[in-house]
Amino acid sequence: MRNLTTLLVAVILCVPAIAQEKKQGDTKPGKPAPQTKTQQKKKAPKHKRAFLTPKEAGPDFEIQGEYVGMMHDGQLKLGLQVIAMGDGQFEGVAYPGGLPGAGWDGEQRVKVSGKTEGDVTVITGDMGSAHIKGGIALAYNDQGEPLGELKKIVRQSPTLGLKPPAGANVLFDGKSADKFKNGKLINGMLQQGMTSKDKFGSFKLHMEFMLSYMPYARGQGRSNSGVYMQGRYECQILDSFGLTGEHNECGGIYKIAKPKVNMCLPPLSWQTYDVEFHAAEFDAEGKKTKSARMTVKHNGVVIHDNVEASHATTASPKKEGPEKGPIYIQNHGNPVRFRNIWVAPI
Repeated sequence: MRNLTTLLVAVILCVPAIAQEKKQGDTKPGKPAPQTKTQQKKKAPKHKRAFLTPKEAGPDFEIQGEYVGMMHDGQLKLGLQVIAMGDGQFEGVAYPGGLPGAGWDGEQRVKVSGKTEGDVTVITGDMGSAHIKGGIALAYNDQGEPLGELKKIVRQSPTLGLKPPAGANVLFDGKSADKFKNGKLINGMLQQGMTSKDKFGSFKLHMEFMLSYMPYARGQGRSNSGVYMQGRYECQILDSFGLTGEHNECGGIYKIAKPKVNMCLPPLSWQTYDVEFHAAEFDAEGKKTKSARMTVKHNGVVIHDNVEASHATTASPKKEGPEKGPIYIQNHGNPVRFRNIWVAPI
């Protein structure tokens, strides 16, 4: 069965990309027009450009995202993640069986890349191609015959808007940042870089976050933050859409464990973390007798199941110890927004 799947993916993904030079538009002398906010942001170095709304994100943002469809008369379901890299350039991954967390078996992944040529974005790999226009990706064989189509979809976490249970400590409900040190409220959202005033032992945490769109940045330079349980153990927050899912990518317990599956959605999507955290235990002399443990759901999918956090994260503001600790949300220099944060004690 796997050989059949590999063959189908190979056939779906053999039309070479068509290289085409972009024509330069004429420029006319005279008084420059007033700059829009988007134009003003472009004064920054490319790798630091961060956008927080689809309106300012530009045309590449419309192509970026997730696509799903059936190939070969329903013989194979295929998922595709397309990642904007700036200036009409794209990278991505094709997944036999469906998208991560929605049908993909976690094994075979085919890297692809491409560019926008006129009004069509051509995505190719070592073994094939798809042409994207208007939210539809058409797959072709080497004779130019269509094999199927994938439609762009927008996935949402099933825990978006999850209400706090009775007795929970609501740290942020969109109205005030008063429960955080350095809390900054922007358009009903919190900006990265704050620490809860209250401290906690073992708890359940719910939080929602939105990564900024930074098509020119790479790796850890993309929208980057992190949430630290008790100010000690970091669950990474990073634009890792389409990546393999490592300990230093979104959902990773930094330097300890990579997520079972990379559930990072495209930037500017609201995403969720639901964490069950059990604090480390210490004896009367302050010696650790039991490590902290945590179970993490990213966008409703379990990515860590009762994983041992054997040590505090290197960059944590608080060392391991028996005392309670805060919820610390890191400022890594990139815009990340947060909402609906609450903690329920265990």
